[in-house]
Amino acid sequence: MIAEESLIQELKAKETQSHAFEVLVSTYKERLYWHIRRIVLNHYDADDVLQNTFIKVYRNIDGFKGDSKLFSWMYRIATNESLSFLKLKSKKLGLGDAEYQERALQNLEADVYFEGDEIQLKLQKAIATLPEKQKLVFNMRYFEELKYEEISTILDTSVGGLKASYHLAAKKVEEHLKAD
Repeated sequence: MIAEESLIQELKAKETQSHAFEVLVSTYKERLYWHIRRIVLNHYDADDVLQNTFIKVYRNIDGFKGDSKLFSWMYRIATNESLSFLKLKSKKLGLGDAEYQERALQNLEADVYFEGDEIQLKLQKAIATLPEKQKLVFNMRYFEELKYEEISTILDTSVGGLKASYHLAAKKVEEHLKAD
């Protein structure tokens, strides 16, 4: 915790901000990339959203109050940036959210950066059928192994509600995989 507090102080101090930001990016870029990638599905889109996330973190670090972990705060920014990106992209293409999601899944099969096998692809398709909140909770809990308390901070939802969402999501994913 002391390391995080020290990093935050360095990020807020003009003379150490540049170096501290490099440390922040190298520490969190991979975790945030995969979080974003699971939401937007496309490698190039994930890179764009990750860059936007770090720009927002950099511009708003002075507003970080320390009510949560720095990591949770950045995850919330990454989540919001990802969801905004999806809405904007589907709107630009004149597609509904479900149509856009279907197209993104089709493109996932052709994505050279997708490293999963057939089972991974089926799992991604099953996850894509979930409502937005269940999808987020499932990804954070299943893939990222975040604790419910951390997810609660990121999504600003009660732990009980998250447990119910995860349970429902896991059940739906299981049913979808069995039907496939």
